[in-house]
This record gives sequence, structure tokens and C-alpha cells, in this order.
Amino acid sequence: MKNERHPKVVVIGGGTGLSVLLRGLKNYPLDITAIVTVADDGGSSGRLRDELEIPAPGDIRNVLVALSDVEPLVEELFQHRFGAGNELTGHSLGNLLLAAMTSITGDFVHAIREMSKVLNVRGKVLPAANRSVVLHAEMMDGSIVEGESKIPKAGKQIKRVFLSPPDVKPLVETIKAIRRADLIILGPGSLYTSIIPNLLVPEIAEEICKATAKKLYVCNVMTQFGETMGYTASDHVKALYSHMPVPFLDSIIVNNGPIPLKLKQRYEIEQAQPVEYDQNQLLKLGLHVMEDHIIQYDGNVIRHNTKKVAELIFHSLQPSYTNKKE
Repeated sequence: MKNERHPKVVVIGGGTGLSVLLRGLKNYPLDITAIVTVADDGGSSGRLRDELEIPAPGDIRNVLVALSDVEPLVEELFQHRFGAGNELTGHSLGNLLLAAMTSITGDFVHAIREMSKVLNVRGKVLPAANRSVVLHAEMMDGSIVEGESKIPKAGKQIKRVFLSPPDVKPLVETIKAIRRADLIILGPGSLYTSIIPNLLVPEIAEEICKATAKKLYVCNVMTQFGETMGYTASDHVKALYSHMPVPFLDSIIVNNGPIPLKLKQRYEIEQAQPVEYDQNQLLKLGLHVMEDHIIQYDGNVIRHNTKKVAELIFHSLQPSYTNKKE
């Protein structure tokens, strides 16, 4: 039993989608490494990034909580957002703790390690970069929008996104995790502002393409205004490929279940619609397609069903998983 090794899974993304997926995956015997975007420039994260010159902590905070094994009250405390007080208004306590720990240790990655111990995190959480970065988008009309939070608000069709500085370096631990992985998962989450920013770190993109691990994309269920308006499932894949050296995915998870009319109508107000599952186009791209009714409802919000998606992912590992030598 001592020689048994759990499958090594690297999950790449940011935002709510990544956290939802990780809440399900952490319940399986997996060795999880989450690589998380630090391009957020809105709200509490953006303020701390600008004032303290640290990487944006918000997505890191959400992932730490998703992988944590603590009492619900501790999780609630870490996620608490102040609603009063001049300077504190809008800040999350978890963001402030990460900023404080960065100040104490002198290093953002060290701060994440220490907070992981406090929260009893199941797995490893790594930022895509250990420095502040800015996300830019070039639109189809040639205009450039600067700032992760401003890109969707422009309401234009995105041609490509890019980082400044362009030569940002990944952590050595990140490269090691990708090289040792049995499975690399991208998504779900905002395509251009949560997933692709991680791939814009040059060495991360190269290592993913070279990795022996299987590569899986968990496709979004709904399109997003200002990012993926009118996108089909295969359009999401093509957008990923357009930011990478070569096509790299082996498989994709898509929703094949119906969405209630009332929820469709609510999302139409946000100019969002269900992502079309264009099976033939996905097969033409050479992808293995895993389809199921993978959605659940959080009030009036559609989310991925974390238990169902995690189960699909775990069982997909079983036929091909073999112990690799370290």
C-alpha cells in the first residue's frame, strides 16, 4: 500500500468554474495541483494588486477554499467580504490575509503555502505567475482593451488576448507538475479571462503541448457576453488552439441535457445562451467526447454539477492510468 500512487491531476483555470470543479475532485483519491490565473484586476483583488504590487489574490483565495478541509465557519470567515468601513469596503478577508502573509514572508507563493496549511488544503495551489500581470485583448475591429475586468464590458468580439509583461516566467513547481501529470484539465470558466491567461505564460503553453498526460477541456455550459457570444463547443476549442503552439487536447466534456426555458430567458437578458454541442465538429477536431447532463442550479444561476463532472473525470482515468516512475 505504501507504493500506491494516486493519479496526478493538474487543473488549470480561475474564477468560479475552477472552484466548482475542484470541490468535486478533492473527494477522490487524486494528487491535485491547481494552476490559477493572477490576471484579475477588479474589486478587492485589483485594489490589492495595484496598492501592494502583488499578484491578484482573488482566484487563488477561491481555489484554496474549494480545496480546503475546515469547518464551514472558517471557510465563511475566509470568504467574508466587508460591507462597511471606508478602506475595508469590498475587501475579502481571505484576500487581506494572503496580502498580509505575502508581506510577512516576502513572497506570494510562500504565502499561498502557509495559507494552505491553515486551511488544510487537499492538494497544491500555484499561481500561473509569481508577479503581477496585466491581461489585454485585441478585438476583431483592431482595438485594444487593457484589464481583465474591462475586456467583457467592451462588448466586442475578441480576436486574441495577451499578457504584459509578455515574458513572464512560471514557477519551477508548475513545470514539474505538468511534466509529471497523468491528466491535465482546463476549465470550466471564462474562456478568455480565466483559462487562456494561464496559457499565455510561454513555458506553460510549451510544457502542456509536450506533456505525456492526457489533456481534457471541460466546456462551459453557457456563452458569456463580451467573451464567447454565439460560440459553439468547437469554437471554444478553436479559441484555445489559437493561443497555443499546436492543437493539444485529447478529450472534452460537454453538457447534453436541456436547460429550463425560464433560465434560458433569464440568461437572454445577459445576452447569454446555451453552448451548442456541435458533436460532428468536435469529432472532426479529433476529440474524444464525454457527454452527459452535467448542470445543476444554484438559484437562478446554472453551474456545472461538480459531483457528476468529477465522477466522469475520475472514471476516465481508470482505463489508461498506470503508475509512472518518479
